[in-house]
Amino acid sequence: MRILLWHVHGSWTDAFVRGRHEYLLPVLPEGGPWGLGRAGRNWPDSVREVDLATLDAGSVDAVVLQRPEEISEVSRVLGRTPGVDLPAVFVEHNTPKGDFPFTRHPLADQNTIPLVHVTHFNRLAWDNGSALSKVIEHGIPDPGQLYTGELPDLGVVVNEPVRRGRVTGTDLLPAFAAVAPLQVFGMKTEGLAAAAGIGTGRLTPRGDLKTQELHRELARCRVYLHPMRWTSLGLSLLEAMHVGMPVVVLAATEAPRAVPPEAGVVSSDIDELLRCARRLVANPDEARRRGMAAREAALARYGLGKFQDSWDGLLADLARSPSARHRPDGKILVTAQERKTA
Repeated sequence: MRILLWHVHGSWTDAFVRGRHEYLLPVLPEGGPWGLGRAGRNWPDSVREVDLATLDAGSVDAVVLQRPEEISEVSRVLGRTPGVDLPAVFVEHNTPKGDFPFTRHPLADQNTIPLVHVTHFNRLAWDNGSALSKVIEHGIPDPGQLYTGELPDLGVVVNEPVRRGRVTGTDLLPAFAAVAPLQVFGMKTEGLAAAAGIGTGRLTPRGDLKTQELHRELARCRVYLHPMRWTSLGLSLLEAMHVGMPVVVLAATEAPRAVPPEAGVVSSDIDELLRCARRLVANPDEARRRGMAAREAALARYGLGKFQDSWDGLLADLARSPSARHRPDGKILVTAQERKTA
């Protein structure tokens, strides 16, 4: 199938576009949220950058939506309405904001576009109304067993920790910095030590590294710390488990389902988390053993093959839907696969 989607969430897209289809990513000269294209990522040749304004509307077999406003944008530019005469699915990456647990999803009042949540917690937390909803859990391209744990540090991956504050558990970092030095990776980590009141030498902002470099540098830290209070399920946590890191995780949202006890510790008791972090930093052998358990669990539940198989099943259902065959002008659409075999 030829699938249209915007490059919105890099890590999720990294897994999605490694499937068996052709992926069309809108690109603009200025880039930005509506035109990132490949953004220099090392993706397969099946990932094509397209100019949405000149794209042949009939060449698109389905659209994967990730923002509500994409529905009107597709209709405006392609002249085809997602869920009506263009097969569509909406991926919800985030936990609800605002009046939780009464937050109603923007697509709750329709039944033509399936709503896919990336975690079971998200599906439970959102009010999905009458929309058809399901869960396709994350898949991670396996970076391999990279863990060395050579540095007695805690590794953290978080974007914009100063702005997001309590959402990302930024207020918890000083207590962990007293246990071991922190290496914090991610966008806009500069100024974090001062903002969190952490002394010199106890926190090193590492910035937004390329994926392979991030995995390599993160794997040098003895333990991965995941202090997020309100996030869907940080892909960085799953990546840390894949590289073989032991994890210390706040028991919030989907984390208790994702992390088995033998991988480290998952708890809402901050004192327990601090004790475990201190023990793992001081005991490299235990840290390595728990890191192996983390990797095994991540490969079993969040392997790329399982993720792709789940999406292939859903995309096949979309291809059989009435919107896959008919346009308002009465013409019959032909899928990319049918074009190949014709």
